[in-house]
Amino acid sequence: MGESSAIEWTEATWNPWHGCTRISPGCAHCYMYRDKKRYGQNPLVVTRSKTMFDAPLKWKQPRLIFTCSWSDFFIEQADTWRAKAWKIISSTPHHTYQILTKRPERIAAHLAPTWPLPNVWLGVSVENPRFYGRISTLNQIDATVRFVSLEPMLAPMEALPLKGLSWVIVGGESGPRCRPMKEEWARSVRDQCHAAEVPFFFKQWGGERKDLNGRILDGRLWNEMPTSLQRATVLQTGTVAAFRSPRLASLST
Repeated sequence: MGESSAIEWTEATWNPWHGCTRISPGCAHCYMYRDKKRYGQNPLVVTRSKTMFDAPLKWKQPRLIFTCSWSDFFIEQADTWRAKAWKIISSTPHHTYQILTKRPERIAAHLAPTWPLPNVWLGVSVENPRFYGRISTLNQIDATVRFVSLEPMLAPMEALPLKGLSWVIVGGESGPRCRPMKEEWARSVRDQCHAAEVPFFFKQWGGERKDLNGRILDGRLWNEMPTSLQRATVLQTGTVAAFRSPRLASLST
């Protein structure tokens, strides 16, 4: 984790703190718990990073940065450190920070003093329709981009509340004991997104070997990105240009 990332919808990860606690079914097989145990660390203990806290200040090239991939930016145990993290974010406007949370009820009371910040995208994780309320809570917050990650997608998402959203990510669960995502579930979300003109990003099918299952849906990749990003990269021809890294160069139109 750091200056580059294998996560398909970002370019880098930044973990000013790591460790988390499970709060919903999507947390059951989270990769963070496996990885922390592999390193001999307790994944339930939220700890300030000794080496990565100030990392974005050293990254000169603009990056899309998934923030807190090993924790939750709004987790209560990080309240002491969050103000400094916001200061780093606000002082690096050349970066774009993608903040994804399962705790949207804590966002409003823990925003940066100068909110809204134009270089911050706010998102919520939603694994099944029981948690559509997270989207409603997110929509109460002013943000440059509001997005939702349906990963792991554990149930069909009919009547997905897309109003107010700028982006939807879909992905199946991966790793040991993963719960499979059905093809019709992913296709339904894609069709709902296109009907609502919301960009759709299909991250992966998942599985124990996600590399074998790939990320092709109906014969193609779906790498659609928020319109705020597209607007900055559209050529006069109307096609989407390369955005920083080669992996995000071929965005869908």
